[in-house]
Amino acid sequence: MTQQQYLRQFSCVIADASGNGLDFSDFQVRFNVRRGDYQAPNSCDVRIFNVADNTANQIQNEFTQIVLQAGYEGSYGVIFLGTIKQVRKGRVDAKNSYVDVTAGDGDSAYNFATCSFSLAAGTTPANAVQALLQSLIAGSLKQQISAQSTLPPLPTNGRVRGRVFYGMTRDAMRELCRSYGLKWSIQDGVITLIPLTGYLPGPIPVLSPDTGLIGVPEQTQQGIEMRVLLNSNIKIGQLVQLQSASVNLNRYGLDTASQAINDGLAGQIKTNADGYYYVMVANHSGETRGNDWYTDLTCLAVDATLTSPFAPPTIPIPATTGPSAVPVPAGGGIIQ
Repeated sequence: MTQQQYLRQFSCVIADASGNGLDFSDFQVRFNVRRGDYQAPNSCDVRIFNVADNTANQIQNEFTQIVLQAGYEGSYGVIFLGTIKQVRKGRVDAKNSYVDVTAGDGDSAYNFATCSFSLAAGTTPANAVQALLQSLIAGSLKQQISAQSTLPPLPTNGRVRGRVFYGMTRDAMRELCRSYGLKWSIQDGVITLIPLTGYLPGPIPVLSPDTGLIGVPEQTQQGIEMRVLLNSNIKIGQLVQLQSASVNLNRYGLDTASQAINDGLAGQIKTNADGYYYVMVANHSGETRGNDWYTDLTCLAVDATLTSPFAPPTIPIPATTGPSAVPVPAGGGIIQ
């Protein structure tokens, strides 16, 4: 799937708990969105220039949530949805003022959700995961998060003994996901679970100089890093296809102490001949009246010829309040 990047589009809406808010799309806005497949909440910093004092006070005292949409015609969509954590007012100089907004995605559930329940003998891993998901949702601020509509396949055998869950829900989720080879994160208010060796199936954005690829991808100790023109279609946990044979390889250390690190990196941070990469990090940055309009990616190579553990039959999750959960289509592959 190719999509040319042409004619910028942007929307910044800040609202109260009831959804009544203001649209700052026509203002000069600078934004920096940080997204990853790690468990810590995504976050963003937004600077809005030259708003009226009354409006700045309203943002500071009344508004609680923010939605950013950005991209180009054909690739315009949500790049951040979350709750406001801090508002700061300041000045650039005598003429220009600004309002800085810092927001988090699902941080209330991550920081404050607790669990206190037990599961009887015979319950399955899916029962435990669903119970913890409901605990996260109940612990979010006015239930502003929801679970994805399906779970990856899990073992169907029941527990030999019962189990008690008590403490921070995030810790219980981390332990349970580690036991069954999963990773979890919150993406735009949706709790997402992905197998450690799988990815989310769906349309695969193609990255090339014609569709926004900038410069040459770099192999680093964190993964394959690449920069593209801002693309909201690139989601955490999915695949992208790099249509470029050139990847600048990482330079290894030559000393003896570095050999073990070199061997580990050679086995983990691979390139893929077909250009398929799993998106671990997708940071969006830009300014509506500036030159910056980028998505910075950190990826891992995959073998797309293998079958993904994230394939039917999946396990449905009961409907909950909060943002609409996005169905996960079938298919996938294996991370190398």
